[in-house]
Amino acid sequence: MKYQILVLDLDGTLTNSNKQITEPTRAALLEIQEQGKKVVLASGRPTQGVVPLAESLRLSAYGSYILSFNGARIIDCRSGALIYNKTLPLEITAPLYDICRNYTVDMVSYDTAELISAFTPNRYTESESRINHMPIRRTENFCEYVSGYPNNKFLVTGEPDEIARVQKELTNKFRGLLNIYCSEPYFLEIMPQKIDKAFSLQRLLNSIGLTSDEMICCGDGYNDVTMIESAGLGVAMQNAQPLVLEKADFITKSNDEDGVLHVINEFMRD
Repeated sequence: MKYQILVLDLDGTLTNSNKQITEPTRAALLEIQEQGKKVVLASGRPTQGVVPLAESLRLSAYGSYILSFNGARIIDCRSGALIYNKTLPLEITAPLYDICRNYTVDMVSYDTAELISAFTPNRYTESESRINHMPIRRTENFCEYVSGYPNNKFLVTGEPDEIARVQKELTNKFRGLLNIYCSEPYFLEIMPQKIDKAFSLQRLLNSIGLTSDEMICCGDGYNDVTMIESAGLGVAMQNAQPLVLEKADFITKSNDEDGVLHVINEFMRD
């Protein structure tokens, strides 16, 4: 099987511990795109947080793709067209807010260039801000403010024990209406129903005439499990969460050892 499309999670996968793509990995990704293969940057990050890496890899020149918000939005980098865009129902914002305010957590929305914080920004909200190069705006009227633009996801941030308690209550309240899961123990993703990376990747494959058998997916976190299971070759980074390692077809080197480059050399060279 000749793999035609390489899907890459970002943090802990494509980027090293310094949140950088190494030059050997970057050169290899440019090379396979020159050969006609496609690259998808598939992340829980907002689109704004993915764009700098997409520009570094020249995705627009080669007609590759950004999958942001854990799959709620897919963009064709060459045309800028939205291939898929799923937003949260407006009516869930206030009930979510009312539950989260009872815990020691923050609730975050993504405006075009800013993170909108509902409560008090904590160290995890600040980390999200640094990763995505988006400043934090604290607002007293969160529900009213975020109703002014479409929301692909909300993020609840906090200490893992507190996040686990919030997740239990939100799951019980919104079961069947929202997709709620942890991408990290301190990040709780609030997504539209049925949206995850695997679901959205299938939409992308259908639109460009490729199959899952032609796809390699690489990841390290809980939100990468479904795409790894759905891929022709599901790859876990050596530094991946135990569940990801268990589900993968192949375990590559860590993100600090050019694990993505190792995958390209093993499976995508002509």
